[in-house]
Amino acid sequence: MHATEGDRILIRGKTVETPDRHGEIVEVRGEDGGPPYLVRFENGHETIVFPGSDFVIEHPA
Repeated sequence: MHATEGDRILIRGKTVETPDRHGEIVEVRGEDGGPPYLVRFENGHETIVFPGSDFVIEHPA
């Protein structure tokens, strides 16, 4: 998995009742664009994220 600062992320909800989470990668802390990532979510919360299978990176055009 490869990301750069400014990429958007999408974390899929694990159940029907759980909404998807959207955020922006603020900092890439791994080597060569790898995880972990510091992510700022839509509600302003920032946290370190280690991506799983429900994680999608959207590169800006």
